Amino acid sequence: MKGKVHVKKGDTVVVLTGKDVGRKGKVLRVLPEEKKVVVEKVNVVKRHTRPTRQLPQGGIIEKEAPVHASNVMLVCSRCGRPTRIGRKVLPEGRRVRICKRCGESID
Repeated sequence: MKGKVHVKKGDTVVVLTGKDVGRKGKVLRVLPEEKKVVVEKVNVVKRHTRPTRQLPQGGIIEKEAPVHASNVMLVCSRCGRPTRIGRKVLPEGRRVRICKRCGESID
């Protein structure tokens, strides 16, 4: 069963808990089945890799690991503050996410 996540790829989020608390970043990937998101420059881990065709020298590379979606909060593009989101149906039938702080559309 597919899980639902309140953020989309490309959204700016702020981390609420963990070692990177308070750090802002852009969502690079969303993993709805696991309810996790990968955020730019957040939860960076070191991975020891052996040489492959794509990475001929191998070695230790740093990459972002997934963070649970409940530990990030969307930053509104209009008011610039972390916010919860609501959903609203527009007159033409399209659904949009809205900022609970300022009431503006996020999508």
